[in-house]
Amino acid sequence: MLSAFSSALRTPDLRKKLLFTVAIVGIYRFGATLPSPGVSYSNVQACIKLTESDTNGVLNLLNLFSGGALLQLSVFALGIMPYITASIILQLLTVVIPRLEQLRKEGQSGQAKITQYTRYLTLGLAVLQASAFVALARTGQLFNNMCDQDDPAYQIIPENTGIPMWLTLSLLVMTMTAGTGVVMWLGELITDRGVGNGMSVLIFTSIAARLPGEGWSIKESSGTGKFFLVIGLVLVIIALVVFIEQAQRRIPVQYAKRMIGRRMYGGTSTYIPLKVNQAGVVPVIFASSLLYLPQLYLQFFDQNKLKGYQIWIQNYLANPTHWLYIAVYFLLIIFFTYFYVSITFNPTEVAENMKKYGGFVPGIRPGKPTADYLDFILSRITLPGALYLGLISVLPNFFFIWLNQQQYQNFPFGGTAVLIMVGVGLETVKQIESQLMQRNYEGFLR
Repeated sequence: MLSAFSSALRTPDLRKKLLFTVAIVGIYRFGATLPSPGVSYSNVQACIKLTESDTNGVLNLLNLFSGGALLQLSVFALGIMPYITASIILQLLTVVIPRLEQLRKEGQSGQAKITQYTRYLTLGLAVLQASAFVALARTGQLFNNMCDQDDPAYQIIPENTGIPMWLTLSLLVMTMTAGTGVVMWLGELITDRGVGNGMSVLIFTSIAARLPGEGWSIKESSGTGKFFLVIGLVLVIIALVVFIEQAQRRIPVQYAKRMIGRRMYGGTSTYIPLKVNQAGVVPVIFASSLLYLPQLYLQFFDQNKLKGYQIWIQNYLANPTHWLYIAVYFLLIIFFTYFYVSITFNPTEVAENMKKYGGFVPGIRPGKPTADYLDFILSRITLPGALYLGLISVLPNFFFIWLNQQQYQNFPFGGTAVLIMVGVGLETVKQIESQLMQRNYEGFLR
């Protein structure tokens, strides 16, 4: 692998792509640590230290995806999450809105139009999310009301006698929204001129930036023995994730010979690769967002005057250490896995396209029998994929129960973080491998 990497660096155009990607990642990390105008950096750091063991679950998850930029209200505080949300919304709307379905079938021109809609929706979501986070910071709810905003030592957005507060807040929202636009542009630059999918690389960078600090926290709080045991478990988890992410069921497809003019086409054999984890990490994001609603509901009430059913929600549905929370989370992931696979892979459409070009599965009649067969296979392999996603996602809950530390509520060595990092890493390595194979180099994969 080291020799292959040195070969990649010796290739002029590939070396330029790698260095360009590293430079863009450096700019992204700089923006993630650059404070937004009107935010007191020292007060934010004081609040982070004060509440590092009691941070809201989904805010902590978003903070993980932004590389720690969200709780610091930096220029790139929103990170790439508005773009991911917009992409998922457009993908779901494609099934509902015929116009989007038509654009998707038009090929490259239609996809360019959908990408343009995604950018507009990203900026709209960025305005909403920036306004929400600024409002949470202004009232102290961003840090679970543990930082008194009347205390000058903890005021995240201090009063400035020379500038009206509304102007400061408006400038802060515009800065964070513009930061999202810049992050989106940086991701597209990596996709066009660098190595790998730009958005995925930026998420990978954000998560990786948190790993050293989280690992050191485990060592300091739980001791060296548990630290090395966690590292060993992490390696086992990564090996399992790599194995499942690469697993696929290959459906053989045979194309009949056809005479077009004086030339004969077809007569080839190929296959349809159906991945075990066909849904990716989207079901985990959906389930996490849905389970955040009970926690969001409780924030509108005084925590010292909760009613009976609100106390029940707080103890069971808002407590990641309780078995009911873990069970509901696990079942939601399985449900959303089947739901997402059903709307992203259409067996009928695949069967019709195969029939149109003379393709057929050996032993299966073209048309509806082929669609039924693909649906049968897909429903069977989705079950182990859903169970795998659920088990990997609830691992952080068991980790912080075992470590007895609430700050590991979004433990970075399991769940969504590992799924994203391994997936992005494999995809990037494959792209570098393909570049090397074009130049007759021996690549990473043998």
